[in-house]
Amino acid sequence: MPVWLTRILATGLYTGLSPSIPGTTGTVPAWLLLWFLLPQNWVVQTIVLIVILGISVWLATEAEGIFGHDSKKIVIDEWAGMMVAVLFLPHTLTAYLLAFGAFRLFDVVKLWPAAQLERLPSGWGVTMDDVAAGVQANILVRIIILIIARV
Repeated sequence: MPVWLTRILATGLYTGLSPSIPGTTGTVPAWLLLWFLLPQNWVVQTIVLIVILGISVWLATEAEGIFGHDSKKIVIDEWAGMMVAVLFLPHTLTAYLLAFGAFRLFDVVKLWPAAQLERLPSGWGVTMDDVAAGVQANILVRIIILIIARV
């Protein structure tokens, strides 16, 4: 893959080049794509997730050669984590906004096992800590939805 294309994709359409909070800035286009383009179909969501995970690991590995190990400029992993955060959630603005906030929180805090997964080699480590944060965010949003539904 040409270096210029790796740069564009790994930086989340250049959003990872933001001088402040590149992880959050890099998550915004992923959230927008998921909100506007991801159908409420679990088969499609699963296929898209598998593709995004593969692309993230591969691109993050390639981008480390350009930007350095686990550079903040690489945000394709945020896209994978955000996909996990909204996976099978109701397609409501409340659920998706909660997932965004929870994902960013868990991605920054790095609760177990995220910090351990970050130590995996190459693009695996770059991506899998975000996948863990996405799982944690998804679970938290489901709990919040259950609590709100009971009130």
